[in-house]
Amino acid sequence: MNELFLLTAFYVATGLLLVAISIPLIQRRIKPNPFYGFRTPTTLKNERVWYEVNAYSGRRLLIAGIIVVITAIVFVFIPNLTLDVYAILVALVLGMSITIGLVQSFRHLREITK
Repeated sequence: MNELFLLTAFYVATGLLLVAISIPLIQRRIKPNPFYGFRTPTTLKNERVWYEVNAYSGRRLLIAGIIVVITAIVFVFIPNLTLDVYAILVALVLGMSITIGLVQSFRHLREITK
């Protein structure tokens, strides 16, 4: 199989996994736990804060997943883009989108606990 196809499939699957993980958080279906969700000492000790921050961070995770899927597919069509450059660019988009969502989620946590 073509290496570009496999790499694209990997990135698309990664983005779809982020989307799948985000949905229960957005729907507020995940109870406070030590394994899954936006886990901080503050969110773990206050259920209202847990559900609010996890719904917020879940939406950010959903956006990150969608961005990764779109980026992985669109970048395939950039002419003369080498496999290495493709891999680095999509990885950077993945990392940046998750980092931005994480920073926004910590800001939201700080805002709602003031």
